[in-house]
Amino acid sequence: MIQFKVGDPIVYHKPKSSFRPGPRARQVYPLAHGEAYHYVVDKFWKVAKVNDDGTLVVVTRTGKKHLIEASDPNISKARLFQHIIYRKRFPILNAAR
Repeated sequence: MIQFKVGDPIVYHKPKSSFRPGPRARQVYPLAHGEAYHYVVDKFWKVAKVNDDGTLVVVTRTGKKHLIEASDPNISKARLFQHIIYRKRFPILNAAR
């Protein structure tokens, strides 16, 4: 399991479904009858708190907080390249609400 600490930038690969995937959608494929699509959108968050029970409090760029399991397979630490390229999409932890 990956060890996280406060301030770590993470990329959350959020699975979604809709009739029209947005421009940031990846791994797009049609659902059973072709009426909708399933896809993944990358979310760029930072770890605000690491809980003892194996959960993480993460903060979004807009200040929203989410509680997620540290063992969630959709989480990955942001690589240096991702952190540089998408730096404006990661939140600034001190400005978090």
